[in-house]
Amino acid sequence: MKQFLMTVAGVFVGLVLFLVGVPFILIVLAAGAARPAPVAANSVVQLDLRGGLSDQDSQSPFAAFGGGGQSVMGVIEVLRRAETDDKVKAVFVRLPEGGIAPASADELSQAFKHFRSVGKKPIFAHSQGLYPSGMSTSTYRLGMAASEFWMQPDSSLQAVGVASETMFYKRLFDKYGVKADFEQRYEYKNAVNPYLNSDFTPAHREATLSWMGSVYTSALTAAAKDRNLDPARLIKAIEAGPYSAQQARGLGLIDKVGQVKEAQDAMLARAGKGAKLIEFSDYASRSKKDLPKTGAAIAVIGAEGPIVTGTAGQASPFANDSTIHSDETAKAIYDAIEDKDVKAIVLRVSSPGGSDTASEQILAAVRAAKAAGKPVVVSMGTYAASGGYWISSQASAIVAQPSTLTGSIGVFGGKFALGEALSRFGVDTRQVTVGGDYAGAFGTGQEFTADQRARFSAWMDHIYAGFITRVAEGRKLPVERVREIAKGRVWTGAQAKDLGLVDQLGGFYDAVDKAKALANLKGDVRLKKIGGPKSPFDALEKALGVSSTSMRTVAAAAWILGDPRSEAILDEMAKTRLRSQGASVLADTPTY
Repeated sequence: MKQFLMTVAGVFVGLVLFLVGVPFILIVLAAGAARPAPVAANSVVQLDLRGGLSDQDSQSPFAAFGGGGQSVMGVIEVLRRAETDDKVKAVFVRLPEGGIAPASADELSQAFKHFRSVGKKPIFAHSQGLYPSGMSTSTYRLGMAASEFWMQPDSSLQAVGVASETMFYKRLFDKYGVKADFEQRYEYKNAVNPYLNSDFTPAHREATLSWMGSVYTSALTAAAKDRNLDPARLIKAIEAGPYSAQQARGLGLIDKVGQVKEAQDAMLARAGKGAKLIEFSDYASRSKKDLPKTGAAIAVIGAEGPIVTGTAGQASPFANDSTIHSDETAKAIYDAIEDKDVKAIVLRVSSPGGSDTASEQILAAVRAAKAAGKPVVVSMGTYAASGGYWISSQASAIVAQPSTLTGSIGVFGGKFALGEALSRFGVDTRQVTVGGDYAGAFGTGQEFTADQRARFSAWMDHIYAGFITRVAEGRKLPVERVREIAKGRVWTGAQAKDLGLVDQLGGFYDAVDKAKALANLKGDVRLKKIGGPKSPFDALEKALGVSSTSMRTVAAAAWILGDPRSEAILDEMAKTRLRSQGASVLADTPTY
């Protein structure tokens, strides 16, 4: 019956496509087949960072249609192309007014300096103001990595420090009868602290101030080093602000004061006669090169977002939020193992963690790659904490940025008991179970019983002990030493390097160099991306469980006719399904 209805629908939609859709599709295909205009001589590539940055390109098969935004990995790859492109004479950067993820600023700053040194080309950065929103000192650090740092007249330089604000809900919960019933391993595993307390615990405050201080000092020390300034004097001057752009220029905190147009004109004048601006996305699409298909390669596998079990096909194909699906990430690693051209793997990780079982599935694939004689080097992005560190812990080598947030070797789990709160509104929660007492442990009506808590606590201990063992084995550290530095505490990459949790400070291309060295590869080695988004039709086909031909027909109907039934199906697909209750290896993450 289903197939018959789909066939009838296909015939109907086919007629519509023939009369209306085919001309439209032919126009689109013709436009897509047309080669983009070549890059003009004396081009200045304009990179606008004000729209935000992910660490990696979106995994959504529809990202190209929805404007998925820029990624750090995409930017540094294109800058590597531009630095040796004779047609590109310079880069002009628009800085955001607020903060940028510190590790992203580290990675981009390194890319800026590489562009300037290898390409012998300038980069101008322009700001319309820096305000105390998130890690604005990291944005300032990025501006200082440019050849010239401009600010708009009378704009404000307020990057005077770093602040982090946390809302605590315990008093609210107490007022309305909500019971937050959680177990933590251990005192620094602070992701659920806002539900359990009304203020920072001593450990929570200590750990937060520690990583914030490390990020802040790292950013301004690097900015001072880039400009041959004394770090202590720069920090003192920054902290005495805020300043107007003119005051900042007088103190030597920036290079020039001028409107965006003035800075652009100055850049174009330096680029040469007839120089023109080209948007970064346009340059990226016009400058793509055909890479060799054979020969020794290093596989590049991306992993960004929370770590969950399953595949992306179980989620909405239209979602732009990044998620690490363990089946797909593990498969990408196994595919790299089977690929005879691949001699080593660089696993790019930017994740605050997630499911312990999903993390273990990916780690098992990492171990398999090493056993097959293919070194795995982890390149850490913004985060590689908790489950993000779990999947990294037994790599052949770990490379992190000084400001990467990593570690958080710990576990938490539990539930909210809502019975008392709901009863105040006339809602009574009653539970029936069959089997052992633990069957009802995660019911929302009441807190754990003493027996349930004992069993759940034992399970938390088991997961924590397993995490410790994996780290000890991977990092070749005594178990007791790992226990000392674990306890759920977040460290920056710089701190983790001193503790032996990472091997080297640096960015993605440093990780590539490390992989080449471990695999005994010489000279230029091609990078082969494995995994990534499926085609739009493949994603919809898998999501809806119909044939590829039928899927194309239905999709075309939805796009052309705006079929409300198709839209309803897609809305249903977009709903988030609940994951299993219990343990989570997830780190608390700040907002930048």
